Amino acid sequence: MLARIYRPARNVMQSGKARTKLWLLEYEPESAREIDPLMGWTSSSDMLQQVQLEFDTAEEAVAYATRHAIAYQVFEPHRPAPKAKAYADNFRFDRKAPWSH
Repeated sequence: MLARIYRPARNVMQSGKARTKLWLLEYEPESAREIDPLMGWTSSSDMLQQVQLEFDTAEEAVAYATRHAIAYQVFEPHRPAPKAKAYADNFRFDRKAPWSH
């Protein structure tokens, strides 16, 4: 029973960063998913795939995993480099890309 501790990335379809400040503890799947022959749905007998615990910090998640003897792996979040942007840069005469219109 191995668990992943990570901080989720923001939704790529939206610009907001909701639900990205918490750390999650999820279990790795222990059995493969099976396809139901009648309906075509996928299912699994592994109930731990449904468990997703939220913590404020990574240290709290690690403490929980060690307290309950859960093997874990911590994944550090990727921090994108902030880019300095200014509206006036759209009208500079020495633009790197040509003006589009």
